Amino acid sequence: MMTLQQLTGMADVICPMFVIVDHKGRIVSVGPTLKKLRPQLDWTGRRFFRVFDLSRPRSVRSVEDLLNSAGSKLHLQFRDAPQTGLKGVCTPLPDGQGAFLNLSFGISVLEAVRDYDLTSADFSPTDLTIEMLYLVEAKSAAMEASRQLNLRLQGAKIAAEEQAFTDTLTGLKNRRAMDHILTRLISSGREFALMHLDLDYFKQVNDTLGHAAGDAVLQQAARVMVECTRQTDTVARVGGDEFVMILEGVLDTARLAAIAKRLIQRLEEPVPFGGQSCRISASAGTTLSTWQKQPDAQELLNQADLALYAAKRAGRAQHCFYREGMEKTGGTGTGAEASSAPAAVRGPAT
Repeated sequence: MMTLQQLTGMADVICPMFVIVDHKGRIVSVGPTLKKLRPQLDWTGRRFFRVFDLSRPRSVRSVEDLLNSAGSKLHLQFRDAPQTGLKGVCTPLPDGQGAFLNLSFGISVLEAVRDYDLTSADFSPTDLTIEMLYLVEAKSAAMEASRQLNLRLQGAKIAAEEQAFTDTLTGLKNRRAMDHILTRLISSGREFALMHLDLDYFKQVNDTLGHAAGDAVLQQAARVMVECTRQTDTVARVGGDEFVMILEGVLDTARLAAIAKRLIQRLEEPVPFGGQSCRISASAGTTLSTWQKQPDAQELLNQADLALYAAKRAGRAQHCFYREGMEKTGGTGTGAEASSAPAAVRGPAT
């Protein structure tokens, strides 16, 4: 007949989470993995029901109940923390010596591996738990790699979209971005002012000091326009030395005239380059979305352009508002006054 020592030796290899209980309910022997779960516990002689709490079957409260449940699935957990959930099955030992219970972690195996730092050596060689853990780890690694890839792709997409809407020299929005913003504002019914600004004497800077100096002037002009507008406003470079500003919710012509005046004054400040000073000025024309019954992006741009041309004709370094009739006069004549003139701060004639 197999001795208890022989049975324990075999169980250590085949089912390392076993518990052997005598007929009085005291623990006689436990497997190496269970010992690892409670390394400070003196297992031998402890009462089984003082170590474990059985939740199912609810009727199991003694060794006799345990033996009567032989073959049935047991649900139990440690009484002390961490109260790791366990599954088990019981079989009687010969000659009424007690019971042999084989335990496992069930679906709580992941938490157990984490809580107790278990390895493959803590499971039976034929236990599929290890293979499942490898699959879970591989899946987790694959999901993390996929998440990181998606983050990189999203970042690349955002960067590409930002680049597609950005003027590389000045960092301002480009014409494509301006068109997109205008379409969005008009479709949402929001009101705004559109100011078209052109640098005066910029060609002379390029011709006399070179394109590097011209680039420095454009970059400084961009900084000035950003500083003179709000973060919610749009400043776009739409041509070589042409810029468009979209000021959402700004409809007061006096305020717009003041913004234009401040811009022109700032842009007239010399720009140092290569030991020399680059001098320019600026002309600007403005229209309002509310001056059209049904705002149209191209028509608004055309109106601002006509007002800009009127400012140029008025002597440059000027700002004009669009006035009805500018289409016929080409930006000259009636309504072409600079914003410093009282008539220039009124809306289009009706």
